[in-house]
Amino acid sequence: MKEEFAIILEFLPNGYPLEKKMMPIAQAIGKANLTLLELVPRRGESLEIGEEVYIGEGKREKIYYILGRLRREKLTEAAKNQLKDFIKQVVSERKERFIEFFNKSEAINKRIHQIELLPGFGKKHMQEIITKRKEKEFESFEDMKKQIQNLPDPEKAVERRIFQELTNIERYNLFVK
Repeated sequence: MKEEFAIILEFLPNGYPLEKKMMPIAQAIGKANLTLLELVPRRGESLEIGEEVYIGEGKREKIYYILGRLRREKLTEAAKNQLKDFIKQVVSERKERFIEFFNKSEAINKRIHQIELLPGFGKKHMQEIITKRKEKEFESFEDMKKQIQNLPDPEKAVERRIFQELTNIERYNLFVK
């Protein structure tokens, strides 16, 4: 599935400092699939950090073309900071999807469960979540915190996991394709 819109994480009007090409480049993330992208703006266009741009088929107002996927090691520090804000917004806007993850997640193999891949969640939390969701599915992050004592913040854990999947090579990805 292709991205239609992207959010600008960083705009480098002179391109990457260590590369010979002086071509303006934007580091961005696709809104739908959270794909990290490198975009080339149209001549004379300046892009704002946090700005939403159209990158779908047909006429693009500000983007000349999509250079390709952005390799995680090329992400600038400024882009990483923007990425954290963007992920927080995505998790907040798509809460139902992430609550569903806690209600439907499964074991990856005999030794590890998807829930255990979340930062701060171990076997004990995973077992409590599975026990509680069998009684009644969770309705919200608040509902989870109410039902399970000493649970790490599930919303923050999801945010941290998405950031990890975008910036590191993970053996298993839960939220990023």
